[in-house]
Amino acid sequence: MPIPEDVTGQELDKDVRQELMSLPKTLADDVARNLVMVAKLLDEDAEKAYGYARVALRLASRVAAVREAAGFAAYGVGKYAEALAEFRAARRMTGASHLWPVMADCERGLGRPEKALAMAGEPEVQKLDKAGQVEMRLVAAGARRDMGQAEAAVVTLQSPELASNSVQPWTARLRYAYADALLAVDREEEAREWFARALEADQGGMTDASDRLAQLDGVEFLDALDPEADLEDAPEPEDGNGEVPTEAVEAGREDRESGDGSRDRDQGAEEER
Repeated sequence: MPIPEDVTGQELDKDVRQELMSLPKTLADDVARNLVMVAKLLDEDAEKAYGYARVALRLASRVAAVREAAGFAAYGVGKYAEALAEFRAARRMTGASHLWPVMADCERGLGRPEKALAMAGEPEVQKLDKAGQVEMRLVAAGARRDMGQAEAAVVTLQSPELASNSVQPWTARLRYAYADALLAVDREEEAREWFARALEADQGGMTDASDRLAQLDGVEFLDALDPEADLEDAPEPEDGNGEVPTEAVEAGREDRESGDGSRDRDQGAEEER
């Protein structure tokens, strides 16, 4: 797969570059450039990221960082069995525990929430940093909901991290998950409060908390690209006697028949997400 010339491989984290030093220089450079493309595309084009990860894996399957990148790329396109195999390989190579939560989430993806929940109680969780422990809690709550245990999911998310007013990189996602869990058990007022708190912490736009709040408040968004979105439902103009003028009816009919949506677009209606 082609790689832009301005991608050198030096963009990688120094620890990953250090791992690649076990390879011949030319090969290390090729692998590094593919890994950079994986990182660049993982969120915006998961399929392309997966393609670059497969190239890197073919070139250097004995490098733990490559196996980990391949795992995240496979995870991004929903290939959970493949992702789990790569994460396990990376973990065997390094002995690190940071992949434990995403490995558990792969079990969820494979339809094995019971296995994911069991992993949440393993000693490996105690080896995780705070972010990893929060991630494990999110996965466990998701597994509870997969198993139809909605109330238990709410309880699972209740923690000192949730109660804290301190904003951390994981705060918005934790609050959002809690709000969503509350909504699933019909605790709408509390859910609205926690969606609002998630929005306060979501400086990077990781969640759609603003949209969820709007839905709870009954705000509807119009589709600016639908030429008939307003024309069918909008009230026709009335004359002084409260009757619809004939010319207005005819103009509205002509607009609908011609498909002219310019007036709708000029109103600046927001596109529904």
